[in-house]
Amino acid sequence: MLGALTAMPYILIVTMKKSLLVVQSQSSESDSDGTDQAHNQSIVVPTTVIAIADSIQKKDNSWVVTSQIATDLSIQVQDVTFTVHKYPLVSKCGYIGRLELQPSISNFGYELKLENFPGGSEAFEIILKFCYGLPLDLNPSNSAPLRCASEFLEMSEEIDDGNLISKTEAFLTFVVLSSWKDTITVLKSCETLSPWAENLQIVRRCCDSIAWKAPRDNSMVNDEGWCFDDVASLRIDHFTRIITAIRAKGAKPEIIGKCIMRYADIWLPGMDAELEGLRGYGYGKNELQFSILTGRKEDEGIEHSKEQKSIIESLVSILPPQPEAAPCKFLLKMLKMAMVYSASQALISELEKRAGMMLENANVNDLLIPNYKSEDQGKMVKSLEKRTMHNTDVVQRMVEYFLMHEQEKQQLPPTSGKSSVSKLLENYLAEVAKDPNLSITKFQLLAEALPERARACDDGLYRAIDTYLKTHPSLSEYDRRRLCKIMSCGKLSLDACMHAAQNDRLPLRTVIQVLFSEQVKMRAAMQGKEPAASDNNSEQEITQTSTKTEIMTLRAELENVKTQMTELQRDYSELQHEYEKQNNKHRNGSAWNFGWTKIRTSALFHRKLDGNEGGEGHQRSNSLGSKINFRRRLSIS
Repeated sequence: MLGALTAMPYILIVTMKKSLLVVQSQSSESDSDGTDQAHNQSIVVPTTVIAIADSIQKKDNSWVVTSQIATDLSIQVQDVTFTVHKYPLVSKCGYIGRLELQPSISNFGYELKLENFPGGSEAFEIILKFCYGLPLDLNPSNSAPLRCASEFLEMSEEIDDGNLISKTEAFLTFVVLSSWKDTITVLKSCETLSPWAENLQIVRRCCDSIAWKAPRDNSMVNDEGWCFDDVASLRIDHFTRIITAIRAKGAKPEIIGKCIMRYADIWLPGMDAELEGLRGYGYGKNELQFSILTGRKEDEGIEHSKEQKSIIESLVSILPPQPEAAPCKFLLKMLKMAMVYSASQALISELEKRAGMMLENANVNDLLIPNYKSEDQGKMVKSLEKRTMHNTDVVQRMVEYFLMHEQEKQQLPPTSGKSSVSKLLENYLAEVAKDPNLSITKFQLLAEALPERARACDDGLYRAIDTYLKTHPSLSEYDRRRLCKIMSCGKLSLDACMHAAQNDRLPLRTVIQVLFSEQVKMRAAMQGKEPAASDNNSEQEITQTSTKTEIMTLRAELENVKTQMTELQRDYSELQHEYEKQNNKHRNGSAWNFGWTKIRTSALFHRKLDGNEGGEGHQRSNSLGSKINFRRRLSIS
């Protein structure tokens, strides 16, 4: 191939000499057969025509061939005019030779306007030099435009040997397609050559070449990760064709997913935009002030929005269905972008379903999806019933998809993955509970989306309910009771019970239930048992960590109290025995003095014990009961 390219100037020289001889035979009036050779840009020309093309110069928006022979053809390509000779072009271009050229009105000669010329004026300039026999500089950037332009002008071998179609085709096949970088360059140049590049199979051949060279597993990606950036720089339609070809070649889903995620990072700049969240709630003239960073600019045009929407829909359509293809975080980002740019409802539902099946891998920030109005292209809704900060309906649907997916996995336990989703949902509820416009019905539906058995501990749910009550202080007693029925007081830890017992935002019935639950836990702790509703899952471990030290301390104090109570009972028995003994023998004041001395000692001990227990109501009541019982026996005696 390199030899063929090296011989190219020689072919051009011979062909150009033949053409010029034809021109000489038709236009010259002399019959001289002698010729001399003049060298201009390595072109051999007849002696009768000293130089048909001394040079090609650009003047403003025109290219003019300067020579001793007057030009007779004006060709307009886009907004550039080329003033040339007719016969060099006719000898190479079958299209121009077939045309009936119109005489020029303003100048001598003919005029021609090439509409929709592939490659534009840059490609025609190179073709013009080729027709005049100047050296042809083929490279990956201009090979596809020249191939399309030569097809437009019908520069085939039938017109002239070694014509431009054969040269560009050979260059594409043997030089470009053997190189990864050159193929990417040619594919980029085809973006402005539709439909010529498609019809000539340039795009298909480039996509197939890239697909064969692309990595198919993770071991190849470690060494060839740079290929993601190259493929991600292409236009979306070419990118989708490459991904489709790579999938057909058997590439792993995670490889395709990485390539798609890289493309989204480059072409969807709003993907990494995080919400400012619910940090700026305020009221001004009865309107809620929202603060959201969506990554979109207000001056974005309609065409840009359509382009972004097309990219989102195309990326989702080629994303492999396997869970390992893309993480849940990426799916939720795509879901946000799809809602911002008003993608089709079917695509949004597909993203919700796929993200819901992997919901245990999400975090709270991923679920904070702004409440957009589709027909306003991402503007906040203004209707009273939908003025919440975040779209809770989407999260509820994803939870439903998660539950359905869990039921379909028969080989796993029925509660597998539910504990992490339960904690995620509790944290999400605690975040959206700060929204003053979130209705109690939506809050309740979200809280009850997971079955009660999925939560081993309700501390997170209690925190969310308390946040909602704090944000909505005007709730009626009925709504408060309705809200608190969601949680189970028996599943609250000791810390949560102590906090709830002093929480004046809770209904009285709930406080009583919390106190009763706290007494049960205290009784179980005193008996050396584990608290009720204990579990071995991660949620219970996290909850009990904060109270483990407190329970151990309480057990030690209870053992100390038991020891002191035993000593007190022994002293009391001795006192009773001594009293009865002295009463039978002496019945005088000395026995009473001795007895009351023991009584005072015992009472002082009781007061000391009460001070050490500090705050334990049931311990104080036992001590007081012991003193009253002791005095009652003394009075009976």
